[in-house]
Amino acid sequence: MQEELVKYIRELFEEPEKFIPLHEPRFVGNEKKYVLETIESTFVSSVGKFVDRFEEMMCEITGAKHAIAIVNGTSALHLALVLAGVEKDDEVLTQALTFVATANAITYCNASPHFVDVDSYTLGLSPSLLRKHLNEIAEVKGNACYNKLTGKRIAACVPMHTFGLPTRIDELVELCNEFHIPLVEDAAESLGASYKGKQTGTFGLLGVFSFNGNKTVTAGGGGAIVTDDEGLAKLAKHLSTQAKVPHKWQYHHDHIGYNYRMPNLNAALACAQLENLSDFIQNKRELAECYLKFFESYPEVILHREIEEAKSNYWLNAIQLASREKRDEFLSYMNEQGVMTRPIWTLMNKLDMFLACPKSDLSNALYLEDRIVNLPSSVRI
Repeated sequence: MQEELVKYIRELFEEPEKFIPLHEPRFVGNEKKYVLETIESTFVSSVGKFVDRFEEMMCEITGAKHAIAIVNGTSALHLALVLAGVEKDDEVLTQALTFVATANAITYCNASPHFVDVDSYTLGLSPSLLRKHLNEIAEVKGNACYNKLTGKRIAACVPMHTFGLPTRIDELVELCNEFHIPLVEDAAESLGASYKGKQTGTFGLLGVFSFNGNKTVTAGGGGAIVTDDEGLAKLAKHLSTQAKVPHKWQYHHDHIGYNYRMPNLNAALACAQLENLSDFIQNKRELAECYLKFFESYPEVILHREIEEAKSNYWLNAIQLASREKRDEFLSYMNEQGVMTRPIWTLMNKLDMFLACPKSDLSNALYLEDRIVNLPSSVRI
């Protein structure tokens, strides 16, 4: 299969010899124009018209009432957790099968990640397994939820839409409401994806996005928080700019603040990229269909697809192989042939800094960790 797949991918990307990366950015619109305009204006830092325009565009795209430009996705998640009320010694539910930034942002609050299993097909946090786990360990006192085993407050839940595949986020929201747990949606990888007609990132109290260089659209580095809560939105913007109280000349700060605002220079790039988001997603969905056609001849390989009523942006196409041995053999061959593929992340609970964190049974995550591989998924020109 690998030999045929290499040939097929090279045909898809019209690249017969050179290295094919996993996901590279495409600059086909107003990127140079907007960046140059920003340089000429001298407004290259966190104040400028492109920061404002970026926030307006994020509201238009997601349907959220408010959007706040942030310097990167990890900072956006950290600040969102602060806004959700996560404090020292709290626990935050999240999936073990995720990129390390999710768990890192929780620790920035001096809280502990509490790892829960994923659905075997969506690769996102499992509503049924989360319910089972909460029924075993959770106790609601007043308007808060506590872990009976540790005595700590469960202050938030952070599900992620893995590789742009929407998880069953509405069920997670309902479950978290039942247990009085604020939900902060990690939509870093799923900009433009939707579930039941609603954009990912807009189901929870707050949602966060990433615009890193390898995302569907990029600002070089960048992030965003979206919310329908006006008070949280105003506080997010205030805290992200060092919590400085507005004044013509005085320096007064009324909270512990953060230097988290997105520079206008990055926002210019982001605005140009967002103008092409719909076309990029259509292109990537067509690529996913091409992969589906190829793997019809290889029924032993599972290509992870969007679930019913979901529309994925297919940020990264993911396949599931039969075993860890098959996975490693596949990775070795493909990368030796100059076609970049990669395994899924090491489970968070296996990393040294998270070994002591609470967790549920992680059978699905452990199974998937040995078998998932990502394929080249760039927008094709």
